[in-house]
Amino acid sequence: MEDRPVNARFPEARPRRLRRTPALRRLVAETRLHPSELILPMFVKEGIDAPNPVSSMPGVFQHTPDSLRKAAEEAAEAGVGGIILFGIPAEKDERGSAADDPDGVVQKALRDLSSDIGGDLVVMADLCLDEYTSHGHCGLLTASGEVDNDATLERYASIAVAQAEAGVQVVGPSGMMDGQVAAIRAALDGAGHHEVAILAYAAKYASAFYGPFREAAEGAPQFGDRTGYQQDPANAAEALREVELDVAEGADMVMVKPGLAYLDIIAKVAASCPVPVSAYQVSGEYAMVEAAAEKGWLDRERAIMETLLAFRRAGAAQILTYWAVEAAHMLR
Repeated sequence: MEDRPVNARFPEARPRRLRRTPALRRLVAETRLHPSELILPMFVKEGIDAPNPVSSMPGVFQHTPDSLRKAAEEAAEAGVGGIILFGIPAEKDERGSAADDPDGVVQKALRDLSSDIGGDLVVMADLCLDEYTSHGHCGLLTASGEVDNDATLERYASIAVAQAEAGVQVVGPSGMMDGQVAAIRAALDGAGHHEVAILAYAAKYASAFYGPFREAAEGAPQFGDRTGYQQDPANAAEALREVELDVAEGADMVMVKPGLAYLDIIAKVAASCPVPVSAYQVSGEYAMVEAAAEKGWLDRERAIMETLLAFRRAGAAQILTYWAVEAAHMLR
């Protein structure tokens, strides 16, 4: 008998056979989403008496402590895997003193949430200084106005311990300081918080897509920008080096931020990294879809799910997204 090719050709081969019905498509789907893979970023602001809508991010709020607890409970009920807190203090200063104040806005929220829902989802906190400093940069400044990397590490270490003592399960250092993971791990272990994990913002790019977040977190730099410490969007190999360094310093998970414009970076990191890789679907990505949907230019729900699938397809194990609760309901 004449040998036949292993791979059939048209007309025998018809890939469309497996696309004919929703049931067939579900059966052979290569990539799947689950609510437990989603992490909801949340903002809590000191000194407000009602949730404050973020104008550039429809559906997102700066929460009061009470509204935060209610929203976090809704996330837990929806099956979301985790939440990550960002705090806006009533008072800011040059060194971001509120960031590690035991009675600071995030520490108070962590105590509430750890008590309310700490067994139902993972309670995480961003660990940085930009929301807390009067100048809006992610670290302490030198006399010439540069961010002082090594002095900032001491502040990060103190913040990590304060968050751990308030009940955080995972800290997320996002300042892109060299050595930040090692400093935080040493501080946590030295204070007896060996169980607190580190989600390192390992490949965080200096991106235009952070604009709406800066309204939500009230953390825009008062001068200059963050290109001196966040990654250059032109670089990919640098991201792999940053990830390698963070893992060597003790990161339990790593993150690529932003998401959609950096799917290639997510894929490269996921292919080589020995720890879970997260992607952050940042505020600008969220705002673009919401704005286009409001204009009737695209199908909002399909766009949400398509972007989330893109992160999973690229290799992200977890996705930070402002649509976490809504997406969790859609996935039921």
